Amino acid sequence: MANDPVITVRDLVCRFGDQTVLDGVNLDVHEGEILVIMGGSGSGKSTLLRHMIGTFIPDGGNVEVFGNDLASLDEHGINRVRRQFGILFQSGALFNSMSVADNVALSLREHTDLDPDIIEFIVKIKLEQVGLREAADKFPAEISGGMKKRAGLARALALDPKLLFYDEPSAGLDPVTSASIDQLILDLAKKAGATSVVVTHEMDSAFVIADRMAMLDKGKMLMVEKREVFEKLRDWPLGQIDELDERQQLIRQFLRGDADGPLTKRKEDSSYAEDLLGIETPRLSRGPSVHSSKE
Repeated sequence: MANDPVITVRDLVCRFGDQTVLDGVNLDVHEGEILVIMGGSGSGKSTLLRHMIGTFIPDGGNVEVFGNDLASLDEHGINRVRRQFGILFQSGALFNSMSVADNVALSLREHTDLDPDIIEFIVKIKLEQVGLREAADKFPAEISGGMKKRAGLARALALDPKLLFYDEPSAGLDPVTSASIDQLILDLAKKAGATSVVVTHEMDSAFVIADRMAMLDKGKMLMVEKREVFEKLRDWPLGQIDELDERQQLIRQFLRGDADGPLTKRKEDSSYAEDLLGIETPRLSRGPSVHSSKE
């Protein structure tokens, strides 16, 4: 990508006790792009996101946002950087005691000296951007899950951020609502020129919105490439699967959601007794139960 990195992640390590959640992750996020970070449950993608927003301090390596090493900043410095980005949390994370409009206005009231009339004007603009202006006076309990996501996005946009983080934006939504959220992400990237980082395991959404994609597996970065490279792997013919190495086969299985492949074999090779009792048990070798034919 020609544009300068907005986020730089270098040799990032995160541990919780004896468990290594991120193991030497490297990643650049370039200005103006939509980067999708994906991976299975427990792969480390949400932990990576939390390092990018400064919630977690690395056990090794570093994360820079807008040229600032987050781990070296005090609370004032972190807050200064955070004012330059917005976050759409998985649940929307709205305050139930506030109306939709008040939720959107909160950051404007906290971080600016704008006149209340100006704040009200900005809130109407942000709600219109996400198609929620008529729900301004409703409370979170009175709106649907998709509307909560859009309200959360309007709040994330309140300070006109240069960078947007989305944590599972399509999770728990029906296909039509999910598609509308995807379109909002694309429109914001195009019209506002914001850089976007989207954490998701929803492959339909990922291939619609991504400029580039990054895949994590067991805390390691498997691949960071343009969407077209991942599309080629996803569509790779089953009859030519032996031409791919194990890493590529693993990525292909994840992208397609196939029942058989390296991910499945890895689960089969893990021993329940070993995990439960902490002992080693002999493993039985087994061949495939179904032999696939060439496509």
